[in-house]
Amino acid sequence: MTGAAMRRGRLDVRFQRPETTGTSGLYRLGPEDDRDGLLLVPGGYIPERPTPLLVMLHGAGGSAQHGLSYVLEAVEPEGMILLAPESRGQTWDIIASGYGPDVELINRLLGEVFSRYTVDPRHLAIGGFSDGASYALSLGVANGDFFTHIIAFAPGSMAPMEIHGKPRIFIAHGKQDAVLPIDRCSRRIVPQLRERGYDTAYHEFEGGHSVPAGIARAAVTWFLG
Repeated sequence: MTGAAMRRGRLDVRFQRPETTGTSGLYRLGPEDDRDGLLLVPGGYIPERPTPLLVMLHGAGGSAQHGLSYVLEAVEPEGMILLAPESRGQTWDIIASGYGPDVELINRLLGEVFSRYTVDPRHLAIGGFSDGASYALSLGVANGDFFTHIIAFAPGSMAPMEIHGKPRIFIAHGKQDAVLPIDRCSRRIVPQLRERGYDTAYHEFEGGHSVPAGIARAAVTWFLG
C-alpha cells in the first residue's frame, strides 16, 4: 500500500477470488518470531459459501490471543472467521503517534485471508476492546466503504483522518468503567456518530472495563442479523 494512504488510515486491500483453498483451524500469521496475529477459521468452513469475517483488535498491552478471547465463545457457534492482529507497539499506532505500521499490518493480513478464504462482503466487521475499540472506530469510519460493521467495546475516542461510507456501528460500555469512564467516552462518542447519520446500536451495562459474555453475544447476533 502507498505511504500516503497508510498515513491517512486508508486500507487498499480489496476482495479477490481465493488463490488457494484454506482449511479450518487456528493459525498464527506471519514469521514465527514476529507479532503478526492469529486467524481462527470455523470447522464448518465451506469454500463455496461466503463466510462473515470479524477483525478483532486487542487493548493496550494486549495480544492476538486477547483479541480472540473477547468474542471467542460467541463466535464459535456461528461459523465466522475471526482475525486478530497484534499491534506493532504496546498499543495501536494512531493512539501512540499517528497512522502507519498497524494500518499496513491489517491491510496485509486481510490480503492473506482473502487469498485463501471466501469472505462475505456483506458481513465484514472491524471490532475491538478499549484502545482496540478506539482504533476500530477510527479505521472503521475511515474505511466505511470497505467495512460493513464496527463493534466497539469500551472505546475511549475516535480519530479518523477522513470519513468514507456509512458502516453500522455497535458500541457497549460498562457504567462503572474506571479505566475509560463512560461519561467522557461512549456517552460522548455515540451522540456524535448519530448526529453524523450512523446507524448506531448502543448498550450500557452494569460493570467495569470488560466484555461480558452476554454483551459479546449481543454484538455477534447484531453483526449477523
